[in-house]
Amino acid sequence: KMGNAESNAYQNHLSRFLPEEQSVIDGVFDTLSGLSGSAGAKNGKGAKKTVTLAALQAYMREPLPEQMTVRLYNGMKSIDLTGKSSGLSEQIAKEQFVIFMSNLLKGNADEKITIIMRMISKTEGPVKGKQIQEFTEDLIMSVVHVLSYRKELKGWNSENTRDSASGVKGLASQLLSELKLADGTKPVGPQLMETNFDQSVIEDWVYRVPQISIFLSVVIRQGLHVLHSLPDQTKDILNLVPGCKGIKGRGLVSLFDIPSIIYINSLLPAELQHKWQLLFSSRLHGESFSQLCGHIVNKGPCVVILKDLDGYIFGGFASHSWEVKPQFQGDNRCFLFSVFPSLAVYTYTGYNDHYMYLNHGQQTMPNGLGMGGQHGYFGLWIDSDYGKGHSKAKPRCTTYNSPQLSAKEDFTLDAVEVWAVGDLPESAGTKGKKSILDVDPEAQAFLEMAGKSRQSEGLREPVEEEEEDD
Repeated sequence: KMGNAESNAYQNHLSRFLPEEQSVIDGVFDTLSGLSGSAGAKNGKGAKKTVTLAALQAYMREPLPEQMTVRLYNGMKSIDLTGKSSGLSEQIAKEQFVIFMSNLLKGNADEKITIIMRMISKTEGPVKGKQIQEFTEDLIMSVVHVLSYRKELKGWNSENTRDSASGVKGLASQLLSELKLADGTKPVGPQLMETNFDQSVIEDWVYRVPQISIFLSVVIRQGLHVLHSLPDQTKDILNLVPGCKGIKGRGLVSLFDIPSIIYINSLLPAELQHKWQLLFSSRLHGESFSQLCGHIVNKGPCVVILKDLDGYIFGGFASHSWEVKPQFQGDNRCFLFSVFPSLAVYTYTGYNDHYMYLNHGQQTMPNGLGMGGQHGYFGLWIDSDYGKGHSKAKPRCTTYNSPQLSAKEDFTLDAVEVWAVGDLPESAGTKGKKSILDVDPEAQAFLEMAGKSRQSEGLREPVEEEEEDD
């Protein structure tokens, strides 16, 4: 009887996959069992094909870091076919392999949780915060590694972004900050590392933090190279990393790292997640506020990111095209964020509508780029007197509930980048290519009177900047 119940469960899992998906999974299992030396066994009486850890490691050596392969193996091994959990064999049977794929790729949090618990720790029972942290860091590192190995980073790479190691730690901390004990408290810092979390608490976390399931799906699909291009892929996997345009061949290293790009992109409106295009970099276009304005006005929604001289990296998402005018603009989809020393996003509070502000060349109103708070007291401010800025929040920015984002309240700017997200508006074609100095000859004359030359004159973009980077 046991055999029937078991095969029914197995058939139910199998039926979640389309026929062509089933054959792909069969093929991978056959390859792995062949590497395990059990290929000939299928003709032998009673002997079944199985997969060993060594075979999995040989197959995954390049696409995945070894510790993630071991975690996947422990996850597969945790699937109990007999009802006697003590009898876990060292080799993976076909049923275990299929149920593992079914639960992690097609299942809900409830179906995933036992496997995830075994991936976090080989032994049963509650797990410590430190173990969850190590698992989460391994998972994020594996996503970056496997997407890079499979050439799926869409124009981003380790050369044109900041080192991913700090980004892995930052994103892991951000995801772990969502861990809540049964009584609703959130342990933090050293306390978090030593706290024991049981299965129900981690199940709740996996349910509330979609990145864990998405990252596991990417690691399995791209690591084992199964079902990575079939139509059941959800948008959150297809747009996990946005296409990158405008940085190729320019010798620039972005202020973003890949884990923070993945995280910030996931919080943008869905229709903007497919592509980022570099509009402005102070390292390419010169340190000039008029250059900044000239490159970002009327270009649609943007992500602004900057670094202060103390190494803090932070910025904001502007939901609307920037316009030079003395009024606040934007809407409640705008947010502020921090990338380093910690990764975090701060969304609107409803307290006021001071989402974004850009002004230049006005006598009566402050001149600069700001997000959140109020005049003289912005959550993020870049002064038109280029190089100065502030992030004021005592204790929090009214618009976004963000803390002080820079190391010092009044900071000195080290670098700024602005990325257009989604498709550029139609009007951004030729009109948007002009510098504000072309549009406003007085501003040019004023600069020349002040003895400031146009540093940017030689840095004009070629007009056809829409190159394909992928």
